Amino acid sequence: MTHLRFLGTTSDDGECPTLYEVEGTTDILVQGDRVTNPEQLAQLRDVKDSETFVLVPRDLLIRFAPRTPHPEMVPFSEIAPLFREFKHTAFRLETRRGYASDRNGPKWERWKSGADVATEPDNAWRENVRAQTAEGKRFERVRLVDQPLTEGQRFLLASGHSNVSAGEDIRNLPRAEAERIGLPDHDFWLFDSRLVARFVFDENDTTLGVILSEDPAEVALACQARDAAWHHATRTADFAKAVASTG
Repeated sequence: MTHLRFLGTTSDDGECPTLYEVEGTTDILVQGDRVTNPEQLAQLRDVKDSETFVLVPRDLLIRFAPRTPHPEMVPFSEIAPLFREFKHTAFRLETRRGYASDRNGPKWERWKSGADVATEPDNAWRENVRAQTAEGKRFERVRLVDQPLTEGQRFLLASGHSNVSAGEDIRNLPRAEAERIGLPDHDFWLFDSRLVARFVFDENDTTLGVILSEDPAEVALACQARDAAWHHATRTADFAKAVASTG
């Protein structure tokens, strides 16, 4: 199935105009109001029967049209140094209903057996979070959640307290709200508001790699997504209390 990746829109109410990337190709799909003005249509050249025409504001293309060729996917391990070398902010948007890396880890089995995984000893990740946040840097994360929570989301909520204690600011956002405000439907890390690492998963939620981009259009979209998600999301502690009270 051909998959479209949302690039950006200049509409405030969820309508057109909008740009999409046709994944696996170099094509950009443009959504806009159909041109019906006879005088404009009469001036078009070499029109084929299969073609249609839409109007989009210049600002949409200036802000969101990709300016560089799409880079190749690289292993996630290749971005590991960025989690130490970023200058001020590392932000993650998590959109999936579960992750194979969680289900295949030993903590998952402990959680499934009823163990409290909220206060486990530091690992390499949390040690680095403590070191970076001690320097004033910020690790931020927004997780999309369904209602009711999936098993994978319940695990992340239970285990996330350890990361919060280490210095991460993790927040949760209902998927319906994310769709309402037009958030992307893919996971990414955004480093220092200049570099995006977009995840690629297979059908089993296994990370295949990441695609790195400093394209201004993609970075701008990630920054806007971060700001909107952060504004509407709920801190982990408050979200956990709300879930417990309705459980």
